[in-house]
Formats: sequence, C-alpha cells, structure tokens
Amino acid sequence: MSFIQRRGLSTLIPPKIASPSGIGAAQDAVRMQRVVSFYEKLPRGPAPEPKARGLFGRYKARYFGAKPSAMPLVHAIAALTLFGYAQNYYFHLRHHKNNAH
Repeated sequence: MSFIQRRGLSTLIPPKIASPSGIGAAQDAVRMQRVVSFYEKLPRGPAPEPKARGLFGRYKARYFGAKPSAMPLVHAIAALTLFGYAQNYYFHLRHHKNNAH
C-alpha cells in the first residue's frame, strides 16, 4: 500500500475513534457540558430594538425610522431660511435700521 493510499484511508477514520482511549467514556464530557450550558443561557429570539440616545438619535428614530416622512426637508428649508435672514441682517439690513440720518 502506498503512502497516498494510507493517508486517504486514515482521513476517513476520525482520530478520537481510532485511538483506544476514545472507545471508552468521553474524556471531554465535562468540557462539552460547559459549552452546552453556556449556549443554553444565551437569549433566544430577535434582539430588542436599541433605544435612540441623544438629540440626533431621537430625530433620526422619529423621522427616518419605521415610518419615514418628509419633515426633514421642511426643517432644512426653515433652517436655511433662518440662516439666510441672519446673514442678510448682519451684512446688510442692520445698516438700514434707522433711515433718519
């Protein structure tokens, strides 16, 4: 029998079964029981939804979450309008408050 044939035959038999000590009681039964008890303690089912934290997190959960809406567009337009008015006031309108000069 060539080496390649012996190697192919030896891979069919798992090493635990092939060894004489593997025929008796399992040597690692305690370790396997610890693994099983670890997995029994893990929670089952889908993970709970994480709570939104912070201002941006709550905003995102409210307007981009389960029911998305177009309100962020309205908020963006309002913010740009306020920002634009503040710029106009600072750079132009504050000079024309009193025309009595």
